[in-house]
Amino acid sequence: MSESKTPVDFWFDPLCPWAWMTSRWMLEVEKVRPVEVSWHVMSLAVLNEDKIDDLPERYRELLGPKGWRPVRVVTAARELHGDEVVGKLYTALGTRIHNKEEGPTLEAIAGALADVGLPADLIEYADKDTYDSQVRASHKEGIDKVGQEVGTPVIAVPGADGEQIAFFGPVVTPAPKGEEAARLWDGTLLVASIPGFYEIKRTRTQGPIFD
Repeated sequence: MSESKTPVDFWFDPLCPWAWMTSRWMLEVEKVRPVEVSWHVMSLAVLNEDKIDDLPERYRELLGPKGWRPVRVVTAARELHGDEVVGKLYTALGTRIHNKEEGPTLEAIAGALADVGLPADLIEYADKDTYDSQVRASHKEGIDKVGQEVGTPVIAVPGADGEQIAFFGPVVTPAPKGEEAARLWDGTLLVASIPGFYEIKRTRTQGPIFD
């Protein structure tokens, strides 16, 4: 991490289209503000495992065994090839899952591994629990910083007192670029730094726009 850049921790589940939008904005922020992002997995399957039976059928299917596959493969890649591959693999996965509408299939995951030059045999971890404890630990780290009543993404930045400030979101579509991305970042940091501030929200009238 460069001493001149602010460290930003970003927790994501490759399944989530809204986290994907936020992550693309975060990459744009890296271009226009002195920040450097570290990428971490969290899991919508873990987040919802205690209430899976109450979810609509399409979410139960998404967050079942198949929902573990992307985070398992990302975590295996991290464990075996280092932190630096996480962001690259997430970009490859998200491009296939969301932009190309391939979904979180084994074929999409295998393609993403090939896209970033990672060994093809990492796909074998998609249906293995080898690194599930690491998935859960990473998930817990992010959720412990922000609280239980949120989803993905979670972003954490250093506060004025040195302690991390963590927040959910922002949820935005399409991903802002250039100065618009910078202004959203500045505003997000401002409200997140106010003691006692918790939430701004309005009804979504538009789905994710992938560009």
